Amino acid sequence: MQFTLDEDRALLQRSTRELLEKEGALETSRRVMEETPEGFSRSLHAQLGELGYLGVLLPEREGGLGAIAFAVVLHEMGRVALPGPFLEVALAVRLLAGCDGDAAKRWRAKTAAGEALVVIARSESLASADPAAVEATCRGGRLRGTKHFVPFGAQADALLIETREGIALVERAAAGWDATPLPTLDPAQRFAEIRLDGPPTLVAEGERAADLLAENERLGALGAAALLLGLMERSLETAVGYLQERQAFGAPIASFQALQHRAADCVLQTESTRSAVYRAAAAEEQGGADPALLAAVAKAWAGPAARLVCGEAIQLHGGVGFTWEYDPHLYLKRAKTLELFYGSTRSQLERVLRAKLAS
Repeated sequence: MQFTLDEDRALLQRSTRELLEKEGALETSRRVMEETPEGFSRSLHAQLGELGYLGVLLPEREGGLGAIAFAVVLHEMGRVALPGPFLEVALAVRLLAGCDGDAAKRWRAKTAAGEALVVIARSESLASADPAAVEATCRGGRLRGTKHFVPFGAQADALLIETREGIALVERAAAGWDATPLPTLDPAQRFAEIRLDGPPTLVAEGERAADLLAENERLGALGAAALLLGLMERSLETAVGYLQERQAFGAPIASFQALQHRAADCVLQTESTRSAVYRAAAAEEQGGADPALLAAVAKAWAGPAARLVCGEAIQLHGGVGFTWEYDPHLYLKRAKTLELFYGSTRSQLERVLRAKLAS
């Protein structure tokens, strides 16, 4: 698919890239993700809220920009391997926009403005982050259960919890959460196990809750695929730059045919991902196709493609590619994490196959 951004979204892409290169450059964010417990810059997160980025998925009448703009922003964030819960918060804001009650409205406004951190907690298994049978309950004024792989759960001010009864909003107690940090391969990500036994606010029930969670899965897959696109695009650019600079036998190693072939394979994977991501974003925003199917296709393709491209970037850097001082390993770790979350490659492929068998 040939996809060209219109003038407004091209301007958004340029302005986002300029902002992130200035405020979220990897040489700065590496220190934050590697040396601080939170793993991301609160000041940058607040700035993103002030500029309206955190509300990108809100309805247009409330300042939202649509699915294509959402993909554009995450594409640019992937290029700098931005640490932090931007995707998680944008999805939480969207979910809160569809929920009922004053509490949901209050937390939506605070979260979209960057004044609070709200994330969604669904997984109850340490074996997989894919949604499965839910055991958490919201009965008698108490929410009881344990959630795993809660992104930035230890740092959150409130959680949106999937329960058997629907979606519950749980505010952080004065004493904090009963949270256990989970070890991660990716220094840009934080996960926690959250044990819950406290008063909730049920903000969506029954079919409404199911519809909101299905939309959340679809948008999460699209956002993760856009992040993966940015990761592989920047990895490829860095690798090609290194090939052009590195000399061997009196010539740039970019002139070696074997390395050209490997780089060409990476270009194919990257451009195919670009087509899949923006096709899914266009379907989500404009209709005319099955957005759930196309989001699943984009995520199923982007995960393995990013793992290949980011892995090849390490190999194309030769002996220094795996060293901590160089950046390629950060991109590969981000890619491997995102491949498993927001619908693992296996679950997305199964979704695509079921859709094709049903059609």
